[in-house]
Amino acid sequence: MRGPLFYSKILLFGEYGIIKDSKGLSIPYNFYNGALKIDEHKTIATRKSNDALKRFAEYLENLQKDQPKLVTFDLEKLKKDVSEGLYFDSSIPQGYGVGSSGALVAAVYDKYAKDKITVLENLTRDKLLQLKEIFGAMESFFHGKSSGLDPLNSYLSLPILINSKENIESANIPSQTENGKGAVFLLDSGQTGETAPMVQIFMENMKQEGFRNMLKNQFVKHTDACVHDFLKGDVKSLFGNVKQLSKVVLDNFKPMIPKEFHTLWKKGIDTNAYYLKLCGSGGGGYMLGFTEDIDKARKQLKDYNLEVVYNF
Repeated sequence: MRGPLFYSKILLFGEYGIIKDSKGLSIPYNFYNGALKIDEHKTIATRKSNDALKRFAEYLENLQKDQPKLVTFDLEKLKKDVSEGLYFDSSIPQGYGVGSSGALVAAVYDKYAKDKITVLENLTRDKLLQLKEIFGAMESFFHGKSSGLDPLNSYLSLPILINSKENIESANIPSQTENGKGAVFLLDSGQTGETAPMVQIFMENMKQEGFRNMLKNQFVKHTDACVHDFLKGDVKSLFGNVKQLSKVVLDNFKPMIPKEFHTLWKKGIDTNAYYLKLCGSGGGGYMLGFTEDIDKARKQLKDYNLEVVYNF
């Protein structure tokens, strides 16, 4: 048995801001993917995933008891498959901000949910919000609190525009420019990050009025402008806003940026060779970079692994 593939995602804009109703833009990233499989040979590598799925199945059983109107599963089939060695065969790096748990949640919903909303039907805003709510409840098993966006992106394999918590839609993003010099890239920090502790720090900071004001008047403002520019294809304005956003993050989200990258982050802003921002919750994993000249950025970042995800 091998299930369909579910892809990783990249939240281009909106990390942390979407908790407080900023806009967000999330795109599927097909370079990494995962699928549910049954492992007949019971290897050590798959056992860890199988154990996690066993715990996840128990969690989903409780979720179904608590919120039967939200979602129900074929729990018998899920438990039977888990006992036969079900695991998630995935190339998506964990703790890297590209949605490893989101793809797993999407795969489990796709295979085991009853009366599921499918990708083929007319996806009204209500259906998208319903899916987001279901996925948020499912993914909370991994993160403590989830917006449900990562699994939604993985499940639909479409770019998703978040206008606000109650207003999401699939989005058309401008097509990439072949051989364009401008690029969005992933920068590998070489270490994993954990979502829950980072969100915890953010929630603590939110208790301070100064931080809340910064979030509303700077972070959300620049994030919304970036989403607007990106969707319109206004590259010149986009880079101005990304630079401002990069500065705001460096000044106010230091714990989310691995220490050894603080200087590199500032160097990008000072030289205009590239601008870095968080990819997911931060603390490690990937950082997201924007550059108007990818060759220039590669030279400046020659000691690091860069993966281009979008060309302007």
